Amino acid sequence: MRKKETKSTCNLELLVISSPTPVSNEAENINRLFEAGLGVFHLRKPNSDLELLSKLISQIDPKYHGRIAIHQHHQLAAEFGLKRLHFTEMERNKTPISKLIKIKERGMKISTSLHDISALNELSHFDYTFFSPVFDSISKEGYQSSVSADFVLEKPKNSPEVIALGGIHLGNIDLVKSMNFDGAAVLGAIWNEEENRRIEILIDLIETCVKLNYR
Repeated sequence: MRKKETKSTCNLELLVISSPTPVSNEAENINRLFEAGLGVFHLRKPNSDLELLSKLISQIDPKYHGRIAIHQHHQLAAEFGLKRLHFTEMERNKTPISKLIKIKERGMKISTSLHDISALNELSHFDYTFFSPVFDSISKEGYQSSVSADFVLEKPKNSPEVIALGGIHLGNIDLVKSMNFDGAAVLGAIWNEEENRRIEILIDLIETCVKLNYR
């Protein structure tokens, strides 16, 4: 059994996004991911109401709350001491820049999502953004890659970090690095696996990131 306290120190940051639908023993699984070395967890539950999301967060060890980015019901951040807020593209377009600045002044990290890389120069107030789909999605049938195999990201000045999302797994995460992304986010690679395999896969992903950093 490999040591579970492996920590990622690579330039290519690894993030995990929650399953959008309920998962058996979900809070326990999330705690174990953090214990295994996960740095940032995105909690995305588009169909969960405030009560259900609050209950899930309450079951996650409070020592990890500062490493959770919440996608819905942002008001829960203050209640649980969350330090990260994610804005969907629709929310981003409705949120004044002045509000984003005030959120960051409170010590929060803010993220968003985009599907058109040319919009990067409009996101300077965000810490990072997801860009998807980079590969054919594992979790969304028919959600196919939007970039070519030889794609290389060129970021404009003052753009946020860009995290690759969509179809990322152990077999292609090295391409994320060569495409010049700042990080990789995985969803299906974790949650589509059997529960007893998830930690092993996460550790493999972290260790691969570390190796890629020294190439």
